[in-house]
Amino acid sequence: VGFIDPGNWASNIAAGSGYGYTLLWMVTLSTIMLIILQHNAAHLGIVTGLCLSEAASRYINRTLKNVILVTAVAAAIATAMAEILGGAIALQMLFHIPIKVGSMLILVVVLFCEFTNAYKRIEKLIMLFVSLIGFCFLIEICMVKIDWGAAATGWVKPVFPSHAMPVIMSVLGAVVMPHNLFLHSEIIQSRKWNLKEEAVIQRQLKFEFKDTLFSMIIGWAINSAMILMAAATFFQPQNAKQVDDLATAGKMLTPLLGNAASVIFAAALLLAGISSSITAGMAGGTIFSGIFNKPYEIKSKETRWGILLTMIPAAAVILLIDSPFQGLLYSQMFLGMQLPITVFTQIYLTSSKKVMGKYANSLRLKIALFAIAVIVTLLNIALLFVQ
Repeated sequence: VGFIDPGNWASNIAAGSGYGYTLLWMVTLSTIMLIILQHNAAHLGIVTGLCLSEAASRYINRTLKNVILVTAVAAAIATAMAEILGGAIALQMLFHIPIKVGSMLILVVVLFCEFTNAYKRIEKLIMLFVSLIGFCFLIEICMVKIDWGAAATGWVKPVFPSHAMPVIMSVLGAVVMPHNLFLHSEIIQSRKWNLKEEAVIQRQLKFEFKDTLFSMIIGWAINSAMILMAAATFFQPQNAKQVDDLATAGKMLTPLLGNAASVIFAAALLLAGISSSITAGMAGGTIFSGIFNKPYEIKSKETRWGILLTMIPAAAVILLIDSPFQGLLYSQMFLGMQLPITVFTQIYLTSSKKVMGKYANSLRLKIALFAIAVIVTLLNIALLFVQ
């Protein structure tokens, strides 16, 4: 869900429509980063039985820990805002409901799903529908005229077009979402593998890496396909202009789905918005519970407060937004800005023998993680100075 949520759609469509194939490299780089970071976060959960937030509370100075986790909650709020907004845009496309009213409706539905576990009943339907749209993009790139030479170059050659840094950072934030690192480390350890013998831990680490690798490669393909389709459908080199409306973006599915493209696009966007809003709320609950050194548990007051403190401010921010599409982009950009804090925290925890014992990061993994942290930090610095 995290790979094809409304924030991703907006970032990818802005990248392809405004800059053609030149920003595909950011999807490649972000996906490589995410594979390493997600597996490392899972490593923490499987070995210690703690999520990233709980581990920070247990092993990091209280003041510093609070600063780290408060920024992480802010990232979860930014994510939730984008997801609720995406669902509201879909309601407007389908039923002509005003964005602000639709946002409140999405909020109510999401909170109901969070607190009643109703999500489990519709989870497979959501995954089926949203995945279907993702694969539609993959199929469509075989039906439209793609400049594969330019695409191949775009995937591997870093380019920084003029005024592109906000979009580059939004693509980074949309793929490597900080809140998902916290949530992944929580979900992966729910079976208490850390209490099993070493052979079980080793087996789960191996299977988790294969699972993460497989999922991330599919995500890379879908994100790339969205940019390719946006580039093929909207990009004009002589008059490059970003698409700034998700309703317009629905036209990308017309070659495969015909006149029903916009309706199906909106339905998928609605389900993507609801499902990703739920995961954003779960992440907020996980992070907030971790501040008190407690795990995610929907019946606990810490988790419930964490969900409410994530979802309600997110919906409130939407009431102040004039441009929904720009709201989506800037929310993803904020995730990219918070990412260095989460990454350096994760590196510290997973490299510590006090936390991880003999499963602490190897020298090779430390180098890879620090390289990611440095790259993300430099991109943030570039955002401030290169426009």
